[in-house]
Order: sequence, then C-alpha cells, then structure tokens
Amino acid sequence: MTKHFTVRFAPSPTGYLHVGGARTAIFNWLYARREGGRFLLRIEDTDRARSTPEMTREILNGLRWLDLDWDDEPVIQSTRSDRHREECLRLLAEGHAYWCYCTQEELERKRSAAEAIGGAFFYDGTCRNLSDEQRAKLDSEGRARVLRFRVPQGRLTFNDIVHDETSFDLNEIDDFVLLRSDASPTYMPAVVVDDHDMNITHVLRGDDHLSNTPKQLLLYSAFGYEAPMFGHLPLIIGHDKKRLSKRSGSTSIGEFQQLGFLPEAMFNFLALLGWSPGNDTEIMSQAEIVEAFDVRRILKKSSEFDKDKLLWMNARHLRALDENLLFRRVMRHRPPDFPDVNGEFVRRVLPLMRERMTLLPDLFVNGWYFFMHPESYDPAAVKKYWKAPGPSILKEIRDALAEADFTAQTLEILIRDHAERHGVGAGKVIHPLRLALAGGSASPSLFEMMEVLGKNTCIHRIDTALNILGIPIAPVV
Repeated sequence: MTKHFTVRFAPSPTGYLHVGGARTAIFNWLYARREGGRFLLRIEDTDRARSTPEMTREILNGLRWLDLDWDDEPVIQSTRSDRHREECLRLLAEGHAYWCYCTQEELERKRSAAEAIGGAFFYDGTCRNLSDEQRAKLDSEGRARVLRFRVPQGRLTFNDIVHDETSFDLNEIDDFVLLRSDASPTYMPAVVVDDHDMNITHVLRGDDHLSNTPKQLLLYSAFGYEAPMFGHLPLIIGHDKKRLSKRSGSTSIGEFQQLGFLPEAMFNFLALLGWSPGNDTEIMSQAEIVEAFDVRRILKKSSEFDKDKLLWMNARHLRALDENLLFRRVMRHRPPDFPDVNGEFVRRVLPLMRERMTLLPDLFVNGWYFFMHPESYDPAAVKKYWKAPGPSILKEIRDALAEADFTAQTLEILIRDHAERHGVGAGKVIHPLRLALAGGSASPSLFEMMEVLGKNTCIHRIDTALNILGIPIAPVV
C-alpha cells in the first residue's frame, strides 16, 4: 500500500526554537501543504538530563507564533522506549546486532592511542565475533554491556532531495550503539522506529544530520522497513560566513517575538533563506509561499542570515498589516516602563507612525512624544532652529494657534500663510514648532501630529519651550 505523503519536524526540547530549527519546520510544513500531505510533530526528549517541559512549551509556542499547524497530536519520543528496545532486540535475534562488553576505560585507552598517532577512533569490533561461551562468561561476571549494530562493509548511495546522489564509505562507520548499558535506546534506532511507525515518507532536515543518514538507512534495511526520501538543508551562516551563532543572529524565535517582529515577516524571511520562488519576489504571504513552494528550488549552498534584510521585510509587512490586527499587536508591545496609554488615542497615532515603524514597539519608542511632554530638546536641533528669529516666530505662531481650528488642513494653511506674510520659507515656522512639540527634528507630518495632539497639548508645549527660551507667555500648568 502506498504511504500518504508525510513529513515531520522533530525538535529536541533541550533548548529554545532557534532560527535553523524554525526554518526546518517551515520547509517541512510548506512541503506537506504544497503536496497535500501531512505535517507531524515529534518531541525527541530521550535526553532526559537536558530535556524540560518548559522547553517543549517554548518550542510549541514558537511554532504556533509562526502559524504552523500540525496534524495529529505530537509524538513524545520518551514514551516509546519499550517499542524502540523491542525492535533493537529483534535486530540482535536476527544477527544484525551484538552485545559489546568493552568498558569505558578500555575504549578511552583505544581512543587516546588512535589520537596519539593522528588517527580517528573507530570501534575495532573486539566483541563482534564473541562465542556464546565467551558472552555467557562475561554475563556471569556481571559485566555491563551495550548493544551495537553490525555495520556491513562497502558503500552506501542514496538520492538526496537537495544534494542529489550522495555516497558514503561504510568502512568509515564503526559499529554504533543501539542500546546503552542501562538498556535505554539511543537516538539512531529511536528515530528510525518512530519515523517508520509514523509513516514518514520524506525527511527534510539540516546538513548537520547528513552523517546520521547512512546509519539510519542501514537500520531501515535491517529492520525491514521502507526508507523515506531524505533531503538535507544547507546550514544558515552569519555575516562572518561561519555557522550561525547568537552574535550573528541565532536568536530564539521567542526573542524575535519579544523584540516586536511580526510572525508574517519571520515566516517570509525564513522561507526565502535557502529557497527561491524562481523570481525576484521577496514580500510574500504564507498562502503565496505555499502556492509557489517547490522543493527542487531549495538551494544547495549555505544562506546568510541578514538581520538588516529581516528588519526591512518586517517593516514592509507591518505597513501592509490590517489596522485592527496591528493595533492589538502594538498594544501588547508597549515597553514595560512606558506610562499607561489610551487605546483610542493609540488608534489615532498609529496611521501617522506606521510608515516610521520597523518593529512593533517603535510606536512608543520612536513616537514617545505623542504620549509624553518633552523634558529636554535635541541640542543640535535647538542650535539650528531656535536661533533668531526662531523664538519670535514661535511666539507669534503660538498666538495664532490659540484661536485656530485644530484640523490638519486648517493648521497647514495657517502656518504656511504665516510664513508667507513674514517673508520666510515655511520651514522657518515648521522646524521650530516641531522641536517644541516633539523635542527633536523628526516626526510625522507636523499638521497631522498637531491635530492628534490637540490644541491644549500643543499650546502647553509651545509655552514650555518659550519659557525655556526666556520668552514667557503664561504660567505653564
């Protein structure tokens, strides 16, 4: 019976979901959704000392944030140890595995001897051909034992989805351990048995797993299982051309979320990190990426994590986001030390700041002057815009504004007419006024900003500035 197209993502909950793992999950999800198949999740928590429920929750939350859904409940690998062990013992009964009684001390001596002459250590098969009598004697002595796989000689060749034909010399693979001395299964048989039982047909994973593939293919054959197709994704590198590190971008997906990146942008960025839609399109929705995804377009070379590109892409997605959704996300990213804000006021500010935002907190970080009076002023802007005749112009426009209708259109007409009557460019009025209202030389449209701030706030801030400049108007309340 032909298996239904099925892929899986199998993270280890020994750490957070980082960029490389998230991209692997995205590529598998895209592969399944494009092919009309199933995307399964397996938590490989057999490293009991380092795996934690907290990390499992973080990984699942990261996947959900990226809007990745999975079919069926996640498989928890540690609950399947009995099944893994049963299959390993079947290999022993069928002659594909053997008990090894070599102690750690003996193996370390051999390893040190190999390294002393500049060679790599391979298990030398000391216990590979022990007789029944020899094994019985060692068992009677209470010797600890592990179960090793009997690796055949020759070459193993398979067709990698990404790298095409790939070949390994089996003489360079030693007899690897299937069961530890406490009878717990190791990674290799656990993965193979689980992939078989989950009916996995295609495995997409990082290049760092490529060396595991020949061992797993040997196990598939020995177990009598049908092997899946394997594809290995080139690693993500940093700007230094080395494997991605935290310094060069290997931040957890949760940290990107906390920094105020959009999941739509992160999904878009990671999908294009090692894959191309075949044209120059860069800003794509999830649905568009699914429609365009072709596994044959996965690149064979490493891709560089470009933080600036991610920021640019985030800004583009932010500007295209539904206004109500953007509002809700912005409100969740108010800095913890920021004063309370009125939601309806934020809705009025948002259209003015959207084009000036790269990350969600930028509304508050860059547009703080909408919510707080300036307590100081940019010295460079003061030197440039509050020199004569700036203060007198500021005083005159203040008096005109006190009687004005505070709509952006009316304010623009008033301010430009004021400049024209005094024979100066509009900037001679706009720049001193912006400095008084925003504390610096940068803001959205001055006229729209003034309408949102309202007359009372604008007059209050102008009066504060004039008092600082030694031109008192009235007591500032």
